[in-house]
Parts: sequence; C-alpha cells; structure tokens
Amino acid sequence: MASSAPWLFFLCSLLLFSLSSFSSAATSRPHALLLPVTKDAATLEYLTRVRQRTPSVDVSLVVDLGGRFLWVDCDSGFVSSTRRHIPCDSPQCAMSNSGMCGDNVCGLLPGNPFIETSTGGSLESDVLSVLSTDGYTSGPLVTASSFLFTCAPTFLLRGLARGAKGMAGLGRNKVGVPSLLSSAFHLPRKFAICLPSYAGTGAIFFGDGPYKFLGTYNPDVAQYLAYTPLFVNPVSTAGASFGNEKSAEYFIGVRAIRVGEKAVPVDAKLLAIGKDGVGGTKISTVTPYTTLHTSIYKAVVGAFASALAGVPQVPPLAPFGLCFEAAKLGSTRVGPAVPAVNLVLQGEGVNWTMWGANTMVAAGAGGKALCLGFVDGGTKPTTSIVIGGYQLEDNLLQFDLRRSRLGFGSSLLFYQTTCSNFNFTSRLF
Repeated sequence: MASSAPWLFFLCSLLLFSLSSFSSAATSRPHALLLPVTKDAATLEYLTRVRQRTPSVDVSLVVDLGGRFLWVDCDSGFVSSTRRHIPCDSPQCAMSNSGMCGDNVCGLLPGNPFIETSTGGSLESDVLSVLSTDGYTSGPLVTASSFLFTCAPTFLLRGLARGAKGMAGLGRNKVGVPSLLSSAFHLPRKFAICLPSYAGTGAIFFGDGPYKFLGTYNPDVAQYLAYTPLFVNPVSTAGASFGNEKSAEYFIGVRAIRVGEKAVPVDAKLLAIGKDGVGGTKISTVTPYTTLHTSIYKAVVGAFASALAGVPQVPPLAPFGLCFEAAKLGSTRVGPAVPAVNLVLQGEGVNWTMWGANTMVAAGAGGKALCLGFVDGGTKPTTSIVIGGYQLEDNLLQFDLRRSRLGFGSSLLFYQTTCSNFNFTSRLF
C-alpha cells in the first residue's frame, strides 16, 4: 500500500489540474455573477443571454431550472476558434455521467421539454462570458475560457421562443450551469432566481447575496428568506437519461395545502417521492402554471370556489378550470383580493404563501376574467405538484446546493418592488 501512495497522489493531482483547466480559467474572481431574464409573451418561456465563442456572439437561451446542462444548436452558424470536443476518457466526461461515446467524443442527451424530445449531442467547451455583480448593480463582463456545454441539432429548437439558440440548464448536477460557474469563478455553490412578469428584466444570481432591488424600501431581499430542505429524486425526471442517473430537478417537501386558513384534503402518498421517482413536488421554469395531480387540483379548486362563493363565476377559460368576474374582485398590494394559497413545507412553521398576484391570471377579452392559475395535471403525472413559472414571478428563490436547501420569501410586491427592479447599469450587448 505504501508504494502506491505516490502514484495515487500523482493521479489525484492530475485530475484536479484537468478539472481546473476546463472550469477555472477565468478572467477575474467577482463577488457574484448575474444573468438577465425576460419573459416571452408568445410562449410564456423565460429567456436569458450569455456571450459565447471566439469571436464572441450573443446567445439567447431558454431558462430551464431543472435542466442538466447548457445546450446550444451547433448545426446552424456555430463558428468559434476556441470550441473544443471533450474526449471520452477525460475527467470532464466522467463527471458529466455520460453513457455514450463516438469517435472519442463524450456524448450526452440534450432535451427539449416543450416538445418532449431528447437526442444525442456532444459535450464540448468554449469561451463563455457573463456579467459580474456586487448584488447592487451589474458589473463588467467576466470570462471563463473553457466552459462546458452540449451541442445539439437544429431541430431541437422547435417550440423554443423566437431567437433562442438553446437552453440554460440550472440543474443540481456537476455540469449544470450553477456548478460550472461556481467552479470557474470560485463562488459559493448557490444561486438565486427572480423571474419577471411580462414587463421588465429579472435576474439570476450565481454566488452569494446581497440581492438588492430598487424600490421604496430598497431591500436586500436575502434578509426576508425562509428555508426548507431540497430533496433528491433518486430517479431521473429528464426525457432521456443514462443508467441510474438521479434527477437534476429541485424537489421540496410539501406536507399540506391550505386555501386561506382552511386545510385542503390531500392524499399524503402523492406528496412523497416513491422509489420509482413518482410523486412529490418540484419547482419548474418550463411549466407555465402550477400543475396538480387531478385529486389535488379538484380539492384546491373546490376550496377556492367555496371561499369566494359570493363572487360571480364565468365559464372556465383553458387551460384553467375556475374563473371569476374580474370587476367583482377587489385589489391589494399583492394582487387581486383572494384567499392566499399556502404550501405547508418541511420545517417548523415554514409556509410558502402565494398571494393573488401569483394565483390569479387575467384571461379572456380585455382581461375581464380572473382565473385561478393552477392546471389539472391528470391522474398519473410523474410529479404530483409542479410549481410553475407564474407562481414564481416577483419572488426571489435561493438554491443553496452546498446545504441542499431552498430559501424563499413572500412576494416582492410587499416591499414595493419587483424582480424587474434590479439595477442593470451594464449589459451583455
């Protein structure tokens, strides 16, 4: 055993050097990183931008919170002198959990959840530049010289917002965007998202806070966060995966649901993640509105209708099943005056409260109807509760990968600010 120690030390050192050569070659070490986020009105998708390649070009990407990696279309106009294939026997391929190899190029399975399609793609690296930030304003661009991404064919862009060239996967794995940026710039393994509504530009932060938004109180939103554990689904929820790959999506533990102060009857078995990966609750930016197992949906809709029994209803407007006359509902700082929907989470006294701005959707001609923004997910969904993008807007969510916990606060509207009020003093382009 003693004689093998020098060789073991050499191999470990070589591995660390190889990893750092791909992920840590950066122009500087900023306090944190920043990506802008906008919402596409036609598709309800959330878009961000990075700069990639040599010469550098602006690349628009759809944000996929649970996506496993960044993928882009490499078949149409991808030109870069710094693009490099990742070999099958490399440490980078090993940490990607690849299960396929061709011509000594590491292979992965990029997917598009909007068309429910996955395909084969190659793992590669190239220059990537993003904005830096001190948490108060946006700063200058910083650059990682060898950032991992996956090349995909052009057809995988179908269903993406106009102009999008791929998807930015923020999943909790080693080749997800948060982990790679953390490694490249030596940042804490955490990130935060603040999704905008249709107007304005929200933000995704990589690294630590503060998260300072302009407004009457000009708050550092981090001080208002409550925390609940993040759970790992032992079975991949991606469209296609390798072997015993775990899910890269973000699951939380919902113990109960309340509409106002009234508990909603829910089958507890649906709230747990089974050995087959079915059940539980996840957070998604590619699902427009929160979807619920049919039995949960019916219970929530019934409780909501009962709580607003005196408000005239209008015929349901797809995809929603419960709508009211908008003129008959009052308004508050946090949206229409309706009962709050509370998710009772793991942890003592930890509730995720969704107010009217995140539960009611203007629909119909002239927005004369307000509909409960939850959707029936059917009787056999893979995940019982999928918290969708609309319910996340103007809320800051912090994903702490090291501690495996979610930090969340109430609507920023309470503090007279929104996710669109971050001070972008410098931009990517």
